[in-house]
Amino acid sequence: MDVECSESCDFSESTEVHEDIPPDPSLATYLTVNAETENDSEPVQHGINHVEGGWPKTISPDDNEATTRYKKKVQKDVCYQHTVMEIASVSEHNVMQSKHDIYFKNYKPKRMVKGKPSARTITVFRDPNKEKRAATSLSWNPIENHRVAVAYCYLEQRAPKNMSFNSYIWNTENNMKPEMTLKPASPLLCLEYNPTDFHILVGGSYNGDISYWDTRSGSQPVQKSAAVHSHRDPVYKVIWWPSRICTEVFSASTDGQVQLWDIRKMSEPTKQLVLDPTKKGNRDSALGAVSMEFENTMAKFMVGTEQGVVVSCSRKLETPNDPIVCTYRGHRGPIYALQRNPFFPKNFLTVADWTARIWSEDITESSIMSTKNHMTYLLDACWSPVRPAVFFTVKMDGTLDVWDILFKRKNPTLSLKVCDEALYSIRVQNEGCLVCCGSQLGTVKLLKMPPSLFAMKNNEKALVSEIFDLETRKAKSLESQYRERHQMKLSCSKEDEGEKEDLEELLACTEMEFSESVEAEKKKIG
Repeated sequence: MDVECSESCDFSESTEVHEDIPPDPSLATYLTVNAETENDSEPVQHGINHVEGGWPKTISPDDNEATTRYKKKVQKDVCYQHTVMEIASVSEHNVMQSKHDIYFKNYKPKRMVKGKPSARTITVFRDPNKEKRAATSLSWNPIENHRVAVAYCYLEQRAPKNMSFNSYIWNTENNMKPEMTLKPASPLLCLEYNPTDFHILVGGSYNGDISYWDTRSGSQPVQKSAAVHSHRDPVYKVIWWPSRICTEVFSASTDGQVQLWDIRKMSEPTKQLVLDPTKKGNRDSALGAVSMEFENTMAKFMVGTEQGVVVSCSRKLETPNDPIVCTYRGHRGPIYALQRNPFFPKNFLTVADWTARIWSEDITESSIMSTKNHMTYLLDACWSPVRPAVFFTVKMDGTLDVWDILFKRKNPTLSLKVCDEALYSIRVQNEGCLVCCGSQLGTVKLLKMPPSLFAMKNNEKALVSEIFDLETRKAKSLESQYRERHQMKLSCSKEDEGEKEDLEELLACTEMEFSESVEAEKKKIG
């Protein structure tokens, strides 16, 4: 009976064999294939046994030693491995598809419960060095989406001898070895592709240097900053300033400075800002920068600090008093990730301590949304580039969480145990379906997300806009109530102080009158 199923089939394991049809070698005479070898210019037709498959003319299927050598040679070929991965992907899709045109006798479709979304690992890149280092930063090529740059750095205080400083550019189609090696003078903590010229990258080093590469020029940096003008502490973030020629880049360091560089002249920064909240430019009281965000349509850039404070700054950096606009407080530890929503730039995401928070630029006292407190530290996060409601976080226990605020606020929509060590970095491809996660041991896993997490929902932008507006209004209301109560407490304390002063004055006058009366009585007696 021909049955067209609209739902998935319910398969189960069974040892029962209904029918077994062995191959018939005699039928090979009816099968013909066209075989062309390097020595033969003309195609040759001959029979083939489908049990054996096709062999080159120089290999006899009956020679076990020759066939074994040939198999090992083919299996070591990168193209063979890539082809197997492609076939496995297609096969998995066909097995997991929800509609089948099949022949089953007495088949009765069962109603299937829609399961949770899941992701699968596409490939894994491993640090090729013996001493493993953390994959501290990831950057996708803006044009060639099959390339990803990975910065590697040993984060412990005492690095082993002969520790490699190299970082790499990987091709997603070949995980056996890096496509290109970048050789900085000091290990890279951050690395970013130029958004307009995909041959150029800029990186920030552990020793405070800023370097840039042109992949057409080789592995060595084209230019790097002079030591006297470089940062004094490690550079944790670099961001390109989008423009027509796109040659300027911001750098942020825990030395409390944000510097603006032009890669055409790297001898010294063109501008710099000291993150002193008192606006006096004092480096001793400056906040250490560990993350940064810049959006070209906004007039400000934002810096996440070691002290858990987000500093909003004017991008002009003209005078020490003008740049720092305001601060946002709410976290209890270093802000490892800071990013504006690509669809709603006034709302931004931060990750620090045990939570991820969503903020509105209009509210400085508190965030408008927050995840639950996790058992382990969150170390990085980013928004989906294709869905305004989705963002990703990674944690110290090796877990990747995917959040969809349209469905859940306090718990992730998808949670994956990627590895046993800490995950330090995450970056989503521009199309939103591929996600890279970098670990403490230098392992970078490429994951493919399910369509439900990268396909835009109906009216999603409007719904997310309503959510952000509603939460912003709530936060404003709470902020105004807090300020009113604070003002009432201040006024009450002032009144109490005034009453206390009046009482003290009254007591002093009473004591003076009493002492005067006592002195008068003494004079009369005397």
